[in-house]
Amino acid sequence: MDGTRTRAFVGSFTSAGGRGVMTAELDPASGALTVTGSSDAVADPSFLALGGHGGGAVLYAVSETEQGAVAAFDVTGPAPRPLGPPVALDAAGPTHLAVVAGHVLTANYTSGSVTAVSLTADGGPGAVSGRVRHEGSGPVADRQSAPHAHQVLPDPSGRWVLAVDLGTDSVTVTALDPATGALSPHATTALRPGTGPRHLAFHPAGTHAYVLNELEPTLTVCRWDAAGGVLTPLGETPVVPDGATGPQYPSEIVADPGGRFLWAAVRGGDTLAVLALDASGATARLTASVPCGGHWPRDLALGPTGRHLYAANERSGDVTWFSLDPATGLPERVGAIPAPAASCVVFG
Repeated sequence: MDGTRTRAFVGSFTSAGGRGVMTAELDPASGALTVTGSSDAVADPSFLALGGHGGGAVLYAVSETEQGAVAAFDVTGPAPRPLGPPVALDAAGPTHLAVVAGHVLTANYTSGSVTAVSLTADGGPGAVSGRVRHEGSGPVADRQSAPHAHQVLPDPSGRWVLAVDLGTDSVTVTALDPATGALSPHATTALRPGTGPRHLAFHPAGTHAYVLNELEPTLTVCRWDAAGGVLTPLGETPVVPDGATGPQYPSEIVADPGGRFLWAAVRGGDTLAVLALDASGATARLTASVPCGGHWPRDLALGPTGRHLYAANERSGDVTWFSLDPATGLPERVGAIPAPAASCVVFG
């Protein structure tokens, strides 16, 4: 962040005993984390994102509550410091956010919407500037009776914003006006009914996207056309081995910067899936499944060197890290830190 060190930030559910937002120093050689401070100033900061502001960085957090809010932290010190009070979203249950063109965008699970919030001069959240409400439902009655936007992120070209909706089995492509913060829906791609898409990751070449499904433990490989803003499904592949028993709920997908592997976290089975990509990125194949080192891996992140993988295990209350075999992509557990009700980990 400041040119001399890299740190990790861990979000957690304060309503389940979490410490809010934790800061940890990173040893890039070993991948080890050392906690330096925390802040519980915001309720249930379940997902975090870093954004540049001036010469430093600001950490943004959703407040995954029925009221729904977004907050910002100064992270130049050993513990996060709130930049003013959280800003209400007029949307319930925000689960994900991204910093895009001077705005913070949130995916609001309970409301089934995406919200854009402008940023103030100090990098804090300002007013709501745009909103897109999703429509539709899916065949899984207890999970898909209404839209449930679960993730929002920019595509690699920076031209589009994609929102993954678990409730409607779809991904919506939207344009953000950087000047006004207005959101304009462009296209919606329907995925197989009942799969419950949760998160996606892009191939480093920007030509493909990989949608991880929560209600069925599969990955949908898609072609991405940045020029036209078009997402086209190509096929599905499992993220759990044949014969896996019990409920399996995938949560997060991470792409190798070299374009050779994908890693997925799977709750229930408490595993990390390793998938090998072909040279074009158009097909993925499950090659291994290893224990996540804890219980209920809600989030997964690649360390800044690309040599370590980190799992935020919500129910066991820890963040575990793994070294990655450069030839096979296979994770090997190295260490862990306590992190009660951990929900995400980001680096910067």
